[in-house]
Amino acid sequence: MHELAVCQSMLRQVEAIAREHGARAVTGVTVQIGPLSGVVPELLAHTFPLASAGTLAQDAQLQLDSLPVRVHCETCGADSDAAPNRLLCAACGDWHTRLLSGDELLLGSVELDIGDAPDTTRPDERAPCAD
Repeated sequence: MHELAVCQSMLRQVEAIAREHGARAVTGVTVQIGPLSGVVPELLAHTFPLASAGTLAQDAQLQLDSLPVRVHCETCGADSDAAPNRLLCAACGDWHTRLLSGDELLLGSVELDIGDAPDTTRPDERAPCAD
């Protein structure tokens, strides 16, 4: 089950992002998965709690978003959705197509708990104190 290794690699990225922003924890992770990515979404969801244990993302909610398979037809020039096992042009039915999307595995977003954020306004932007 390579989903565990995929999940561990993804969590290294997530933790690097969290540390870069001084986060106390990761509260959410969104992953975008195409059906041709070679990753089974259900297995990724199943391995996430195991892989995230002891990390900044141990209590994070994992959201998996499915991406469509899209092809570009070399014959008629149309871009269309296609079935993962049938990469035919939806406009003309030709099989001379090029994959546009559907094989992605992307880290879509990371939600962070940064706690009490420091005041980042410049002194001249702050409201004057009332006497």
